[in-house]
Amino acid sequence: MDFENLLDKIIDYGSDYGIKVVGAIVIYFIGSWLIKKIIRLLKKAMSLQNYDESLQRFLSNLTGWILRILLILTILGQLGIQTTSFAAILAAAGLAVGLALQGSLGNFAGGVMLMVFRPIKIGDLIEAQGEIGVVKEIEIFTTKIISPSNKLVIIPNGSLSNGNITNYTAEGLLQVRHTIGVSYDSDIKQTKEVLLQVLKAQEKVLQDPAPTVNVSELADSSVNFAVRPWCKTEDYWDVYFKTLENAKIALDAAGIEIPFPHQVEIRKQG
Repeated sequence: MDFENLLDKIIDYGSDYGIKVVGAIVIYFIGSWLIKKIIRLLKKAMSLQNYDESLQRFLSNLTGWILRILLILTILGQLGIQTTSFAAILAAAGLAVGLALQGSLGNFAGGVMLMVFRPIKIGDLIEAQGEIGVVKEIEIFTTKIISPSNKLVIIPNGSLSNGNITNYTAEGLLQVRHTIGVSYDSDIKQTKEVLLQVLKAQEKVLQDPAPTVNVSELADSSVNFAVRPWCKTEDYWDVYFKTLENAKIALDAAGIEIPFPHQVEIRKQG
């Protein structure tokens, strides 16, 4: 008789708990579907409002994390676990984990600061933490940039927000900076005119602001000229390399010498 009562209790408990487990599974699938739907609608709404792409991704990621935590708490409640006590345990554990993961919390705060003050956005060419590249994504804890050699560089948001950031894209224009030396026998006015013509002939060199060529230094073996064309950010490297190449061709054609180191051989007599 005792065995039968025990068996009945096990069956009752199993059927009751089985219903809760099935309910938890149903909640999980429906909740996951709703989370995806909500995030998709959120992205669409932000896109219609012309939100910045980096802000869209950050808010989408943050919303996704919050909704998933709420889904987990709902599932635990369905299984009969007291979420109030669980929340208290979670808060205590969160304090301990928070002390151990201060860097992660700092990175989260850094991500929020990047979104609030927006010193950078997706597509910007930046230099920070000793790295240079184009911003690919600003996530909750890290920012991903693509280096000029197509390497993925991941920078913690805490370090990024607290350090120096050079944004080459923000103003839309960049100045290319070259120093080109010619021999002391060269005519300064002629050299300036030749270099200016090189800059004016380049399609991607802007004429407003106007390019400039000025004597910058009387060096030991050369007269150095500061060659400063302006261009759009995306044309920087094109202008950089073509200016050097075209300057060499034009100076050679004009008979203007670019000095180079000479080795003097000294022979001993005897």
